[in-house]
Amino acid sequence: MRLLLAILATLLTGSSWAAQPVVKDGGTIQLAGTTYRLDGIDAPELDQICVDDHADPWTCGVEARDRLAKLIGKRDVRCRDLGADPTTGKRRIGACTIDGENTSLNQMLVREGFALNVEPAAKGRFKADEAKARDAPAGLWKGCFVAPAEFRRWQKTATLLGASCRSDKDRELREILFPDQTAMPPGCPIKAKFAVRARVTGNLGIYHLQGCRSYAGLTKPDRWFCSEDDAQAAGFRKAYNCRGLRRAK
Repeated sequence: MRLLLAILATLLTGSSWAAQPVVKDGGTIQLAGTTYRLDGIDAPELDQICVDDHADPWTCGVEARDRLAKLIGKRDVRCRDLGADPTTGKRRIGACTIDGENTSLNQMLVREGFALNVEPAAKGRFKADEAKARDAPAGLWKGCFVAPAEFRRWQKTATLLGASCRSDKDRELREILFPDQTAMPPGCPIKAKFAVRARVTGNLGIYHLQGCRSYAGLTKPDRWFCSEDDAQAAGFRKAYNCRGLRRAK
């Protein structure tokens, strides 16, 4: 009876069981089989490249994921379910906290400079945290980067952010932030390319799985993804010559 009451209480409050999560990227975790995108923030994509405070390229997307994992450590996490993720029905929006902490993971990431406050979703909750991280500067703000949303759209004219952005090096910085050839993050072998023809179906581009006839020939992908869900959430559709292949999870 107590177990049934606990389950009912969890469902009614919109919260999940406290559990050790799987960190998917700097703003996404999987908890008890449900994938949550952290509400009100935007963290770098796993394959996103930034420039550090020494003017060198660095894998800020991987660093943001690792920072989130370090914040959690071996502690359990609890997420309040705020509804379906509008970008993909397979994910949920969550406000997540570590057991023993009052500050949400969402806010922690913005405060440490590894995620941006996103309006209107954030409703101003993290604006002060972002301002402090920018002024410090901390995390991404030490170097030079573009907002993750601009990176996802491959907006090469995007505003450059961070303390190390130099107007006299604008062209060189953009070549680093939007490289002609991107490196594959560990465990993320799905290749993707922006394509005008994909826009007919409302997508940004096309992704290619290992085993597709087109995979080997795509030597300069624009993006890399760890799963088909990630690729689809970013606005890419599967290449037609990949039809029939087993789904990449």
